[in-house]
Amino acid sequence: MLQKKDVLNLEGKVAVITGSASGIGLGTAELLSAYGAKVAMVDISPKGEEAAERIRKEGRTAEFFKCDVTSLEDVRKTVENIKNKFGRIDILFNNAGVTVRKTVVDLEEKEWDFVIGVGLKGTYLMSKFVIPVMAEVGGGSIINTGSGWGLKGGDKAAAYCAMKGGIVNLTRAMAIDHGPQNIRVNSINPGDTDTAMLRDEGKQLGCEVNAFLKDSAKGRPLERLGVPEDIANAVLFLASDLSVWVTGTALVVDGGGIA
Repeated sequence: MLQKKDVLNLEGKVAVITGSASGIGLGTAELLSAYGAKVAMVDISPKGEEAAERIRKEGRTAEFFKCDVTSLEDVRKTVENIKNKFGRIDILFNNAGVTVRKTVVDLEEKEWDFVIGVGLKGTYLMSKFVIPVMAEVGGGSIINTGSGWGLKGGDKAAAYCAMKGGIVNLTRAMAIDHGPQNIRVNSINPGDTDTAMLRDEGKQLGCEVNAFLKDSAKGRPLERLGVPEDIANAVLFLASDLSVWVTGTALVVDGGGIA
């Protein structure tokens, strides 16, 4: 007979979260730490230190590591520092990302490079240096942030769609390559989530922000935007022992938006 197990308990595990100074990354750091994980919060913004301090005041373990995820040397040093601090890495949430809302005709080359660099190259670099650390402790779970627009197209977001589509398929390739090391790799694919990044998208498109948010919620069976905790809950599932036989999947978390 099956026995109830505390499969969501992350005590003793170390989670590395990029883009964790705000939004989905911060919400995930708060949630995983609540379930016992020690969180290494990685972000280029110094606001990450304030966020880590707030988590520590709740009696949890969080450390901030300032890092440019597009820089090989920065990522190499950051992962080394995390390993030196915590001794291991069990969970990697590749969440750092940016968007520029333009067509390929309107995009500047530097804007294309920026979006692809932070999202896709950042996922590659963090994984490159974290995977050997995970392998040393017998495996782990990597969760990459894709998007609903990584599974279907979207308007005036050419670089973003390309980056997120790349992440979804990179996830599948990594799952195949690193399954033998007991490393699971999955992507979560959020729909519109109420974060500073989404609000900035509205501004880029010249929209009034509240009207943009309201419009973004239309057409979803659950009739609302996501909030960071909605996405963090999916990360918790994929990071925990509840998903020990789940790898290579693209989990959509969007209120039914692409149903």
